[in-house]
Amino acid sequence: MGTHDSDLYADLAAVGPYGVRPGHALITLVEPHPGHEYAYNRWYEDDHYYAGAMAMPWMFAGRRWVATRELRALRRPERSAVADPVTAGCYLSTYWITEGRHADHMRWTVAINQRLNRDARVYRDRTHVLTAFQDRIATVYRDGAAGPRDTHALDHPYAGLVLQVVDAPSAEERDDLADRLTARLLPRRLAGSPAALVTVFRPVPLPGDRMTYVKQVEGVDTRLTLLWFLESDPRESWDTLFTGVDEELAATGAGRLELLAPFIPTVPGTDRYVDQLR
Repeated sequence: MGTHDSDLYADLAAVGPYGVRPGHALITLVEPHPGHEYAYNRWYEDDHYYAGAMAMPWMFAGRRWVATRELRALRRPERSAVADPVTAGCYLSTYWITEGRHADHMRWTVAINQRLNRDARVYRDRTHVLTAFQDRIATVYRDGAAGPRDTHALDHPYAGLVLQVVDAPSAEERDDLADRLTARLLPRRLAGSPAALVTVFRPVPLPGDRMTYVKQVEGVDTRLTLLWFLESDPRESWDTLFTGVDEELAATGAGRLELLAPFIPTVPGTDRYVDQLR
């Protein structure tokens, strides 16, 4: 690398936001094609998690999650606008992006993924069920100021995660839905539960020069994406914590549940749980 290139790196580091709040996220739910589960897992963990994500500027935390067949059987609703069938998507990857750096990160990620594709370092036998960059709206905590903050959520050893996707009736009503969730519905469910925090995001469109195997984000104007971070396996609290979530939303008239999906963390560098996917 020449002196000129070094100066460009120094210039980039010297300007713009460089806080540590997760102002944005990448949330991607992927289904490896049958028979490709082991190969996909090794490619993602050994190469793509780093080359296609963590090595990039402004992406400062990441974690992978897995849904075994037992966990996928718990998903609701039966007919989902996100996953068809609702059990689609064995692996969930979540990444935090520095607040105010989404546009900068996108320019890099499109370029690096185009390069990875040219170099045959993209695994083809997979389907993106849901892949979207997201802007953070709020984080709701069970214990107030105590405990890990959202900044730490992808590094703290949480035992489970629940992905929730909800739709407002219209774009104009999404802010009302977000307010209802953060002010009343989420604090009530979090109280005394094994869920330590919930992050609330709204999706943003993918750029036009995105990779062709990733479909454009749906529901950009009406959708909210929630991540519940649990201190225990989601199966232990599924009936008590998440029963009635869809009915509660419907009763308010402010939103509709499109996906409620539990996950447990992968164990990096291993193929644990791959034999439990099918």
